[in-house]
Parts: sequence; C-alpha cells; structure tokens
Amino acid sequence: MNGEGIAGRGATSGEGPGSGGTVVITGATGFIGGAVLGALLRGGGTGDGGADRDGGDGGSDRSDVPRVRALARRIPAEPRDAVEWVRGDVTDPASLRGLCEGATAVLHLASYVGSDEALGEAVNVAGTRAVMAEAARAGVPRVVHLSTAAVYGTGPHRGITVDEVPPEPVSAASRTRLAGERYAREAGAVVLRPGIVTGPGDRWVVTGLRELVERVPATWDGGDALLSVVDVGDLGRLVARLATGPRPVPSGVYHTSHPEPVRIADLLGELASLGLLPPVRDEDWSYAACLEALRSTPGRASERQFALVARDHWYRSEEIWRLADCPPGPGPLARLAEALGWYRRSSGAAG
Repeated sequence: MNGEGIAGRGATSGEGPGSGGTVVITGATGFIGGAVLGALLRGGGTGDGGADRDGGDGGSDRSDVPRVRALARRIPAEPRDAVEWVRGDVTDPASLRGLCEGATAVLHLASYVGSDEALGEAVNVAGTRAVMAEAARAGVPRVVHLSTAAVYGTGPHRGITVDEVPPEPVSAASRTRLAGERYAREAGAVVLRPGIVTGPGDRWVVTGLRELVERVPATWDGGDALLSVVDVGDLGRLVARLATGPRPVPSGVYHTSHPEPVRIADLLGELASLGLLPPVRDEDWSYAACLEALRSTPGRASERQFALVARDHWYRSEEIWRLADCPPGPGPLARLAEALGWYRRSSGAAG
C-alpha cells in the first residue's frame, strides 16, 4: 500500500485518537468482536491481557477507556452501559448513515463464515464496501478490517510473509472475504489475516479437532505441522490497540496470529491434558494413512479441513505486534487453561 486513503491520512498526522475519541465497531456481538469490545472497555489493549480474562468490563470507569459505538442487528438484551449501541446491518447501507460521524477509528469485524455464497457476497463484499464508504464519508483517520488467513487456501504454507504465495481461497467464506479486502485496501485500512483463533467463544476449532482425533486417533504424520494460532483475547487486545494506540500502524495487509507457530501435536496434547480431547494412540501414521482413516469413518470434517491442521499453515505475524507496540502474550497454548471454563460450559465441550 502507498499509505493513501483513510488510514493513510491518519498515519501522516502522527497523532493517535487517545481517550478522547469514539471507536466504531461492527460485529461486536461476535466471537472476535466481543473480545475486541472487552479490550476496548478495559483501556484499549494495553498490557499482555493476563489480568482481564473473564470477559467483564474491567476498568470501564478508567479515563483511558475510549467511547465505543457498536453496530448490531439486534441490541443485546443486557447491553453494557459503556457502549452506545446502534441498530443496523452492514447489508443495508442506509442503516449505516451517520454511524462513523466523529469517530477516530472504525473496526470492521462483522463477517459471514458460512457456505452460502450469496450471503457471503452480501455481508463480506457489499457490506465491507458500505462500511468503508461510510468511514470515508466521515473522514475517519483509522480503519481496521478483519479478514482471514484462510484466503491462502490449502497449503502447505510454512513461514510465509503477506502474499508470498498467491491467495487461492477454496470456500465461499474465504472467497468473499478476500473479495471484501479489495474495498478495505482501497480505503487505506489495516487489513488483518488471523489464522486459527481459540479461546472463550470458540465453537468451531476444538469441536472440529475432537472429531478429527476421533476419526484419526494417532499422531498425524509426525505431529510436526506448524500452525498459525492466536488466542481471541490476545487478538482482541491487538485490534483495540490498533484503534487507540499513540501511533497509527501503516495501512496494508498483516498476518495476525501469535508470532510463534504451534505444533499440531502440542496443540492436541494440551487439549487432551485439559480433558477437552481424547488422547491419541501412541502411534505415528503417515499422511496417506491418516487420509485413509478419515475416509473410512464418515463425519462432517472434509479432507481439506483435515489438511488445514495436519499440514503446515504458518504465516509470519510478528510485524503487526511490533508496529502496534502490543505484547503478544504467552501464546495460545498457555491461554487454553484460562479458557477451560468456557470450553466446558459450551456446547462443544467434552463430556
């Protein structure tokens, strides 16, 4: 990117929003958006997140907490007092009119992650275009857009930098999210591509891994696949920091997982030690043998989904943490024990 556009104008000023601005957030009731909202209400992503893991408002009376305006199709039944809720939908541009007035940052985190291509087009493409247009109309100096590392498709990818390999999305969600990136890039936004996200609110990762372990109950091809993973609380802190930190991050696309990749054997082992997955057999199966076992036992997860965790999918992510001056924390494996209560209470918890 050349630094032009919405975020680029903020970068040239050298001034951060500070505590006197308003941060607009879409997707605040979602998995990642909820973590970002919590981080904003705790002071904008400072620190390493070790003290605020219960999802409460924490320090919402602190002077460094920004004003937050959240877009939602349905206002929460028990909305947080510190948030100005605005009813609207990214697929309805008229409902966004005025959303970004007076804002110092816009965090566009709303997305569709299902298999309906038309709905993906409506939310991830047209919705992103509408949010970016409204942010541009209001002259917002900082814009952050959430995408996904899934835009690269099925690897293996080992230690690649941004667009070192061409994106080849294979699902409706990743195709439309990549298409939506175009409007964010044109607007000069900071575009984030996280990999696997774990932690409170996760209803997909651990559930999916449990099915795969049950269908392929051995070490997968040595267990050495390296994955880009990030805890949702740490990701939330980073996004909040991008909105409120003293120095703007240059516009462009960034990988946004924890800087240290995770071995799949270590991830499965930690989840098993917490009682969230069954332990695997003391056997090491080749990748071909793993696929044979997967095919012989029907289930929801596809071979492509198995490949996403059984083969390398590691995207270098240290740059964004450094530029945001945000400590990445101890890593997703260390955070899993802190999320144990969530996983046990959730529908995806082990029995």
